Amino acid sequence: MSAEEAVRGADVVVTATNSKTPVLKGSWLKSGCHVNVIGASRPDWRETDDEAMSNVVFVDSRKGALKESGDVILSGAKIYAELGEALACKLPTRAKETTIFKSLGMAVEDIAAALLVYRAVMEESRSTTQ
Repeated sequence: MSAEEAVRGADVVVTATNSKTPVLKGSWLKSGCHVNVIGASRPDWRETDDEAMSNVVFVDSRKGALKESGDVILSGAKIYAELGEALACKLPTRAKETTIFKSLGMAVEDIAAALLVYRAVMEESRSTTQ
């Protein structure tokens, strides 16, 4: 299966490569999907093309993304928010739009996100068993 065939129609797409050139094209993305871009973490590497990065972009750190992420730097992407801002509900979710999360591997945010998901699942579990 080609990369395009694997991505077309997907609700969630994850890239985790050490590619120096885009392997994911925005034209392949289903409207409203979410993409986790977690590889190619150097300023001259990228996994996504300009069209993909023209969507709603979240990053773990603006400062880090503007220094280390070729996907952000080379595409000129506008960063919508940092992950922490989104998790703290400080801005609209943009959930019905195509969203991109460019991760640079900030462990503290991974732990915080996992804790929020865990708490939500546990709360849901408690409410359905009562």
